[in-house]
Amino acid sequence: MPEAGSDPILDVVTIGRSSVDLYGNQIGSRLEDISSFAKSVGGCPANIAIGAARLGLRSALITGVGDEQVGGFIREQLAREGVVTDGVKIDSERLSGLVLLSVESDTSFPLLFYRENCADMALTEADIDPALIASAKAIVVTGTHFSRDGVAAAQFKAIEIARAAGRKVAFDIDYRPNLWGLAGHAAGDQRFIMSERVSEHLQTVLPHCDLIVGTEEEVLIAGGGDDVVAALRKIRSLSGATIVLKRGPMGCVVFTDAIPDDLDTGIVGKGFPIEVHNVLGAGDAFMAGFLRGWLRDEPIATAATWANACGAFAVSRLLCAPEYPTWEELNWFLDHGSSYHALRHDPVLNHIHWATTRRPQPEGLMALAIDHRIQFDAMADRAGVSRDRIADFKVLAVAAAAKVADGRPGFGMLLDETHGRDAMTAAAAHPLWIGRPVELPTSRPLRFEFTQDIGGRLAEWPVTHTVKCLAFMSPQDDAALMTEQIEKLRTLYDAARANHLELLIEVISSKQAPLDDTTTATMLEAIYAAGIKPDWWKLEAQPTSDVWAAIETVIAGADPWCRGVVVLGLDAPAEELQAAFARAADIGIVKGFAVGRTIFNPCAEKWLRGEIDDDAAIADMATRFGDLVATWTDLRANRAA
Repeated sequence: MPEAGSDPILDVVTIGRSSVDLYGNQIGSRLEDISSFAKSVGGCPANIAIGAARLGLRSALITGVGDEQVGGFIREQLAREGVVTDGVKIDSERLSGLVLLSVESDTSFPLLFYRENCADMALTEADIDPALIASAKAIVVTGTHFSRDGVAAAQFKAIEIARAAGRKVAFDIDYRPNLWGLAGHAAGDQRFIMSERVSEHLQTVLPHCDLIVGTEEEVLIAGGGDDVVAALRKIRSLSGATIVLKRGPMGCVVFTDAIPDDLDTGIVGKGFPIEVHNVLGAGDAFMAGFLRGWLRDEPIATAATWANACGAFAVSRLLCAPEYPTWEELNWFLDHGSSYHALRHDPVLNHIHWATTRRPQPEGLMALAIDHRIQFDAMADRAGVSRDRIADFKVLAVAAAAKVADGRPGFGMLLDETHGRDAMTAAAAHPLWIGRPVELPTSRPLRFEFTQDIGGRLAEWPVTHTVKCLAFMSPQDDAALMTEQIEKLRTLYDAARANHLELLIEVISSKQAPLDDTTTATMLEAIYAAGIKPDWWKLEAQPTSDVWAAIETVIAGADPWCRGVVVLGLDAPAEELQAAFARAADIGIVKGFAVGRTIFNPCAEKWLRGEIDDDAAIADMATRFGDLVATWTDLRANRAA
């Protein structure tokens, strides 16, 4: 980090609370009756840092987390969101903060703070790195961390450093009465209790600020008294800061000079009348939106409009930080609006949100597909051995793939639940992408394996696994069959999104009719027309590069955020696959391959019959997989050249 006085490389450093929020999934339920929870990062400064990063600001967070799994999740998620974590202190003596919340009604949001002696409240002046503070255009200090002497001293030190370095100071009043000891544990959702002690304390912060943001209740506690205009004028008497008054559904009003008698004569950003689903965390989204404009020198009215829009997204969705908009999503909304009063039901916004917030993946994907079930059952039966042996062979396949990958990104496996669960466990030790099939093998019309309650089944999956579904479909299918299969895929798509899982759809048409130049593109158009936008496609080798180019045009027009296409093998000889790769190598949307029987067939039956040992099987599969990897990477390298 640079020394004080040098040009900033970050936009903002936020300071204070971080936690894991556990949101009740059952809407309209008492917290006592919640049966399952959704996990996310929470806490005002953490939310603001994530929200700012999603809007393209370079943000960092100073907080404390425990040296445990909850703290690990907070740090990892911050990093995934692009938040600099240099200021996150790992505390081996304390636990990370935890919050339980529910949406009981549109006006009642019970929440419990588990923050007794938590890690972020143990921050001290020693945890404030002057170089980190000086590296940012601004810092954000927050009200809760002025409620205890140690953390208050830490924030005052950060303010002093920021001022000396010529940086800006923003203050989110962030008033939670029970975190100041003014209400009981059960009153976590109580927003206002008047306290002269708190007001006097917060007023020592105001003179140091360039931006002060709060709700009407927060302005009352910062200014003192029971009149908003009088409280604003008290704040103005202490500070020349830009003051932002958040007014819930009415949007916000901003004051840069004297406080008028009529609050509506301040600078008002455009409002967005939408359904209020959950107000928790909306103010943090608002702050992130305002910071994006304020720190990039946009007009105040623009910053206020962006803030209001970000708050609208938050109140219309369930969680805090995970629901905040990205810059792409915000701009689409500002340009096009939404016909949905409840933004969380807008399929276009939901897809942009998903595609721009999903976990990062390597640009390409080269996968060993060994999710076959029927084929392995037949091989085991021919060899006269128990089908239980198949699981052991699939573990060897993981070893082969890992040997070729050698720790490099962009490699993966397709593994099934029938015979591949041990292999999944083995694969977890390597940085391998994992795809898992859900289709009943050879089913046409499409059926799911094990259960048709696909949403319930996917709820048990790790979020790092990708759902894979093979559909035997052709444009020549009769209308009833086509409709049934697409509806099944739509059910799967909705279930995958609800469970935050990526989806790969594999389409095989050549089993029904010969492929022509339009077959695959036509099938993709039909699937897209049903509102199904998978993250990946797995497609048959196409007859020419021009056909691949037509497929690319379809995908780009329907879903510019699609991760790409991988080419499947269908047991083709290696020489045919090499030729197929050559036809696809110049097509940008084709990102790799997922091939199975070409790689494992030659040795699987020998191993099952006991003719070769484990090491020989691993070596054989690694050689064949490695040869295909070399072919593909060489072809792509030539394209890039």
